[in-house]
Amino acid sequence: MNRLDARFQALRAAGRPGLVTFITAGDPNPEWTDAAMHSVVRHGADVIELGMPFSDPMADGPVIQQANERALAKGVGLVHVLEALRRFRQLDRDTPVVLMGYLNPIERFGFEAFVRAAHAAGADALLLVDCPPEESDGHAALLAELDLHQIFLLAPTSPAARRQRIAARASGFLYYVSFKGITGAGHLEQDSAIVALREVRALTRTPVAVGFGIKDAASAAALGAHADAVVIGSALVESMAPARSEGDLDGRIGAFLDPIAQALRSLRLAA
Repeated sequence: MNRLDARFQALRAAGRPGLVTFITAGDPNPEWTDAAMHSVVRHGADVIELGMPFSDPMADGPVIQQANERALAKGVGLVHVLEALRRFRQLDRDTPVVLMGYLNPIERFGFEAFVRAAHAAGADALLLVDCPPEESDGHAALLAELDLHQIFLLAPTSPAARRQRIAARASGFLYYVSFKGITGAGHLEQDSAIVALREVRALTRTPVAVGFGIKDAASAAALGAHADAVVIGSALVESMAPARSEGDLDGRIGAFLDPIAQALRSLRLAA
């Protein structure tokens, strides 16, 4: 069974929402990527979303854009991402890892070659921002062969018919974007997001994760009771950026994530 499926089964059995943490591979230091992955798990992450640096991350706000720029300036690319994942898997064979990024670097690598390499390294899913369901038919068979999920994004502006189509194609989890805009920006309107989450969860048996604009324990808890998982990205990346050593990095991750993880573990999922 895919690790992502097993993890969400365990979360449902526990009756609580999961914590999905996004970090950018290679930032703040390329040598610390696998250490950062282990750190977020120690501090409560149920799923890791590992960002693959790209020069034009169109869905991301300034914090993650700058993390991408710092990683690229240090020579971090897909080979580094896969090597870090392989090192992580030497010690952690259970935590699901979603590789998040954009098509351009993957196409340059060779799509099939990359997917097979990602599977061999220990990835469980791909989240490709610029590869919506309409563009994914050509590689669906390859992903199914390797038991890799493709995670799709669902925006609050999506018309009802499109929501239904995406929900029908969803696997692993469906990523609901909580507001219009880029990561780390905007004001989270919790009431409207909660209403939308109820509607989306009614469309699919696939777990629904919510992200964008969730910055702390309070906002995580407010939405966590209405989703199968909460995604924390920009605020975590920002907290990690000043780290000067692996120990400092772990301390910063713990200071940021521990209250969020505790808040989510105290919740019980709404029906």
